[in-house]
Amino acid sequence: MPPAPHSASALAADTRALLAEFPPEEVRIEEDRFTFLEARYDAGLAAVHYPPGYGGRGLPREHQAEVYAILAAAGAPDNRPAHIIVNLGMAGPTILGAGTTEQKDRFMRRLWTGRDRWCQLFSEPGAGSDLAGLSTRAVRDGDDWVVSGQKVWTTLAHLADFAILLARTDPSVPKHQGITYFLLDMRSAGVTVQPLRQITGEAEFNEVFLDEVRIPDAMRLGEEGEGWALANLTLSNERSGSMKRPEREGGPIRTLLDTWRETPVEERDPAYRDSIARAWVRAEAVRLAGIAIHRAMAQGDPTPEASALKLASAETSKAIASLALETAEAGGLLQPDGYDFHQPDFMSVDITGRSAGYAYLRTRANSIEGGTSEVLKNIIAERILRLPREPRTDTQVPFTEVPR
Repeated sequence: MPPAPHSASALAADTRALLAEFPPEEVRIEEDRFTFLEARYDAGLAAVHYPPGYGGRGLPREHQAEVYAILAAAGAPDNRPAHIIVNLGMAGPTILGAGTTEQKDRFMRRLWTGRDRWCQLFSEPGAGSDLAGLSTRAVRDGDDWVVSGQKVWTTLAHLADFAILLARTDPSVPKHQGITYFLLDMRSAGVTVQPLRQITGEAEFNEVFLDEVRIPDAMRLGEEGEGWALANLTLSNERSGSMKRPEREGGPIRTLLDTWRETPVEERDPAYRDSIARAWVRAEAVRLAGIAIHRAMAQGDPTPEASALKLASAETSKAIASLALETAEAGGLLQPDGYDFHQPDFMSVDITGRSAGYAYLRTRANSIEGGTSEVLKNIIAERILRLPREPRTDTQVPFTEVPR
């Protein structure tokens, strides 16, 4: 069933043909699900804005909605986006944009279907908000690079097959210029993954130690020293891709409203009514802004407005979760799920239906993960408002001369 690269009118017919050839009711085991997803990818129906031959048809993003609607109505399996957020929001777009033909052929199909899971090895103990200050080193040795360093706050690294990795290949130039982008097999010798337990008891994040890990030069993405530009491409997709369209009254506002509605009328403090109404309006404003930004992004590449959306969403979620905890009073301190240590197999960013106590604790991370609120404010100031950049003394000198 070859895809029609430039035909939007053929999407509905081709989607129904896919369903006829691979009926969803025959998907009984995990391998059946992968078989269906691989057929969807090969038909150019994975993401229609992807290039022909790589799961798409080179069409505008908005046409994907038609495919989604037909598949959902038929009960077709999906690729479980919450389980492969790095695949879809970071690794995939970057490999498509900068990868060689061999890299795209090797990785994209398995990446999109979820047969391979990816993680992101960017942040370090001394390089989080100032990512360009990373110190993980990659030294060329014949056809390989030997990489040593430590990464931190790596989402779902305990499940990852591959990683996107930033390492410093030339410390003699200014810090933004000496970074190279790599693709890493997480099963390589010298890779150690250790969990980072969160206040909720989960360990979605990990620290990763790289001890003289050998990476073939064929796994370098882009040119040597061009890693910073590719990192910006990855991060812009992370901020836009992580902000999926929320349902009305979903997320923290649902927790707040459920807490209020479950409180007996005679026990409700009328002083909270105005605060709850204002919180609902704020959440709805963020939701509607998100729809508008997603529509704009559907016409092209991610924009700086994605940073504004991420900032607004994070700060709103924190404020609403705080109010939910306050209205729950003593009951908000209860944690029905407990605080037992466990490593989940997907990101628990959607807290709809969770307790007020859990929502409060989990949303504290919203202003850190995926870009801190402080960094996002700088992006908004510099790229949207066009305000002058803050003076820096470490951007034009060799990295070896930067105080650390």
